Amino acid sequence: MACYLEEHAPMELNVPTACAVVVNPSKVPDLDTFRETVTRVLGAAGWPEPRWYETTPEDPGCGQATEAMKDGAEVVFAAGGDGTVMACVTALAETDVALAILPAGTGNLLAANLGLAADLDTGLAVAIEGGLRRLDVGRTEGSCFAVMAGLGFDAKMLDSTSEVTKKRIGWPAYVIGAARHLRDRPMRVTITIDDQPPFRRRARTVLIANVGRLQGGVRLLEEADPADGKLDVAVLSPRTLSQWVAMAWGVMRRQGRVPSLEVLRGARVRIEAKGTEARQLDGDLIDPGTVLEASVLPKALWLCVPEPAGHPDLAVDANAAAERLQRLTKAGRIKD
Repeated sequence: MACYLEEHAPMELNVPTACAVVVNPSKVPDLDTFRETVTRVLGAAGWPEPRWYETTPEDPGCGQATEAMKDGAEVVFAAGGDGTVMACVTALAETDVALAILPAGTGNLLAANLGLAADLDTGLAVAIEGGLRRLDVGRTEGSCFAVMAGLGFDAKMLDSTSEVTKKRIGWPAYVIGAARHLRDRPMRVTITIDDQPPFRRRARTVLIANVGRLQGGVRLLEEADPADGKLDVAVLSPRTLSQWVAMAWGVMRRQGRVPSLEVLRGARVRIEAKGTEARQLDGDLIDPGTVLEASVLPKALWLCVPEPAGHPDLAVDANAAAERLQRLTKAGRIKD
């Protein structure tokens, strides 16, 4: 295992002795074809045939990933939506088993941060190349998240986004859900970071983030580093439509200072709202509450990433991953 898990792995075909796929069958339109494709591509690269574990409504993937580890898997592929990925992150955190993402369904936040969109071939190419990093994860209420947790507007947006619309048009469906809450009243929140004195804000949403990309590949937090031992806290406080537009424009232009956006950093974060608010972890809704509290687990998760493996932006070079796989195939490193 040690020779396979290198933090800055070279672009070589490092082959595990066993691997597994945790799949949410409801997110894959044609599961038989999906399985055939994954098994064929991995086999062509010299990987062993993966074991398959299907999620259930009662267990979105944590138990299946744990079972896969007990069965000897060195790499676990998560194939599903945000809930499946988050469950696998929770199971694999603080272990030596690597997580790989096979985009499935719609709106997968971790896949977006890897630059994978909904491209199965690229997801397989990233894993086969062997690029790996140990990343921080956040922990809250017994679950782990790799991307971000949120209280307020972002969770309301998720709740208002139709599954049918997501399947039909993809991530732009979230824009429709967001539009329904642009004029909601701001929250009154008290934020405590590490041992610093608490401070109050009137915010539309507060995000506790490990990496910086939102749906559609929009990079909200330019300086977020998933391996710095810290969580980034983004306080979004636009009050009018024009302020929403100004903030969105600043984010899209990657300005150094974005209007209505305050960014802080710490290892432990507590957000307490005056009333009950919607909450989410890695794009998956959790029960509403008045408190969202998270702490960082430094370098707790091995994640298959596009090369070069050391860049703070996990999506860098993702577009070339499938092309590199094709070149390896032509060179005979992978057999058709």
